[in-house]
Amino acid sequence: MGQDKNERRVAENEAMAKSKMLRTSGQKLNLVAQLIRNKPVDKALEELTFSRKRIAIDVKKCLKSAIANAENNHGLDVDELVVADAFVGKNIILKRGRPRARGRFGKILKPFSELTIKVRQVPSEEEKS
Repeated sequence: MGQDKNERRVAENEAMAKSKMLRTSGQKLNLVAQLIRNKPVDKALEELTFSRKRIAIDVKKCLKSAIANAENNHGLDVDELVVADAFVGKNIILKRGRPRARGRFGKILKPFSELTIKVRQVPSEEEKS
Protein backbone atom coordinates (compact mmCIF):
# COMPACT_ATOMS: atom_id res chain seq x y z
CA MET A 1 0.00 0.00 0.00
CA GLY A 2 2.74 2.50 1.01
CA GLN A 3 6.02 3.37 -0.57
CA ASP A 4 8.99 1.03 -0.74
CA LYS A 5 11.79 1.57 1.73
CA ASN A 6 14.58 3.85 0.47
CA GLU A 7 17.87 2.15 -0.29
CA ARG A 8 20.87 3.08 1.85
CA ARG A 9 23.12 5.74 0.39
CA VAL A 10 26.19 4.27 2.07
CA ALA A 11 27.58 0.77 2.66
CA GLU A 12 26.44 -1.50 5.49
CA ASN A 13 29.45 -0.62 7.66
CA GLU A 14 29.16 3.16 7.11
CA ALA A 15 27.11 6.08 8.39
CA MET A 16 26.86 9.66 7.19
CA ALA A 17 26.01 13.15 8.42
CA LYS A 18 25.67 16.37 6.45
CA SER A 19 25.82 20.01 7.57
CA LYS A 20 24.46 22.66 5.27
CA MET A 21 24.62 26.45 5.32
CA LEU A 22 27.93 26.72 7.16
CA ARG A 23 28.95 30.38 7.11
CA THR A 24 32.45 30.09 5.68
CA SER A 25 34.11 29.57 2.32
CA GLY A 26 34.72 26.06 1.07
CA GLN A 27 38.47 26.68 1.00
CA LYS A 28 38.61 27.49 4.72
CA LEU A 29 36.29 24.61 5.59
CA ASN A 30 38.41 22.16 3.61
CA LEU A 31 41.47 23.05 5.71
CA VAL A 32 39.64 21.78 8.80
CA ALA A 33 38.18 18.76 6.97
CA GLN A 34 41.72 17.70 5.99
CA LEU A 35 42.65 17.46 9.67
CA ILE A 36 40.22 14.61 10.33
CA ARG A 37 40.29 12.51 7.15
CA ASN A 38 41.28 8.84 7.64
CA LYS A 39 41.65 9.20 11.42
CA PRO A 40 39.88 7.27 14.19
CA VAL A 41 36.93 9.27 15.49
CA ASP A 42 38.37 9.81 18.97
CA LYS A 43 41.56 11.31 17.51
CA ALA A 44 39.49 13.41 15.09
CA LEU A 45 37.35 14.79 17.95
CA GLU A 46 40.51 15.71 19.87
CA GLU A 47 41.94 17.41 16.80
CA LEU A 48 38.78 19.50 16.36
CA THR A 49 38.48 20.34 20.06
CA PHE A 50 41.90 21.98 20.14
CA SER A 51 41.82 23.53 16.67
CA ARG A 52 42.04 27.31 16.60
CA LYS A 53 39.79 27.63 13.53
CA ARG A 54 36.31 29.03 14.21
CA ILE A 55 34.56 26.59 11.86
CA ALA A 56 36.03 23.58 13.74
CA ILE A 57 33.11 23.86 16.19
CA ASP A 58 30.59 23.16 13.40
CA VAL A 59 32.74 20.38 11.92
CA LYS A 60 32.89 18.72 15.36
CA LYS A 61 29.11 18.95 15.64
CA CYS A 62 28.72 17.23 12.26
CA LEU A 63 31.22 14.50 13.23
CA LYS A 64 29.34 13.83 16.49
CA SER A 65 26.13 13.54 14.47
CA ALA A 66 27.74 10.98 12.14
CA ILE A 67 28.95 8.98 15.15
CA ALA A 68 25.46 9.06 16.69
CA ASN A 69 23.93 7.95 13.37
CA ALA A 70 26.37 5.04 13.19
CA GLU A 71 25.56 3.92 16.73
CA ASN A 72 21.80 4.44 16.88
CA ASN A 73 20.60 3.96 13.31
CA HIS A 74 23.03 1.36 11.99
CA GLY A 75 24.24 -0.45 15.13
CA LEU A 76 27.95 0.10 14.52
CA ASP A 77 30.60 -0.04 17.26
CA VAL A 78 31.80 3.49 18.12
CA ASP A 79 35.27 2.34 19.20
CA GLU A 80 36.01 0.96 15.73
CA LEU A 81 34.87 3.97 13.69
CA VAL A 82 37.20 5.82 11.33
CA VAL A 83 36.44 9.01 9.36
CA ALA A 84 36.24 7.55 5.85
CA ASP A 85 35.34 10.75 3.98
CA ALA A 86 35.03 14.41 4.83
CA PHE A 87 34.23 16.49 1.79
CA VAL A 88 33.12 20.05 1.22
CA GLY A 89 30.69 21.57 -1.24
CA LYS A 90 29.58 25.04 -2.20
CA ASN A 91 26.23 26.49 -1.19
CA ILE A 92 24.67 29.91 -1.76
CA ILE A 93 26.62 33.16 -1.92
CA LEU A 94 25.16 36.33 -0.45
CA LYS A 95 26.09 39.25 -2.67
CA ARG A 96 26.60 42.52 -0.86
CA GLY A 97 28.35 45.69 -1.90
CA ARG A 98 29.97 48.90 -0.82
CA PRO A 99 30.20 52.21 -2.66
CA ARG A 100 33.71 53.01 -3.84
CA ALA A 101 35.38 56.05 -5.35
CA ARG A 102 34.25 57.66 -8.63
CA GLY A 103 30.79 56.07 -8.57
CA ARG A 104 32.03 52.49 -8.61
CA PHE A 105 30.69 49.56 -6.63
CA GLY A 106 32.86 47.16 -4.61
CA LYS A 107 31.52 43.61 -4.56
CA ILE A 108 31.45 41.76 -1.23
CA LEU A 109 30.72 38.05 -1.53
CA LYS A 110 29.64 36.13 1.58
CA PRO A 111 29.88 32.43 0.76
CA PHE A 112 28.21 29.49 2.51
CA SER A 113 29.39 25.87 2.37
CA GLU A 114 28.22 22.38 3.18
CA LEU A 115 30.09 19.50 4.76
CA THR A 116 29.53 15.74 4.44
CA ILE A 117 31.22 13.32 6.82
CA LYS A 118 31.16 9.53 6.40
CA VAL A 119 32.37 7.24 9.15
CA ARG A 120 33.24 3.60 8.55
CA GLN A 121 33.57 0.70 10.97
CA VAL A 122 36.98 -0.92 10.60
CA PRO A 123 37.77 -3.98 12.72
CA SER A 124 40.45 -3.32 15.31
CA GLU A 125 43.92 -4.94 15.24
CA GLU A 126 43.09 -7.41 18.07
CA GLU A 127 40.21 -8.96 16.10
CA LYS A 128 42.31 -9.37 12.93
CA SER A 129 44.91 -11.61 14.59
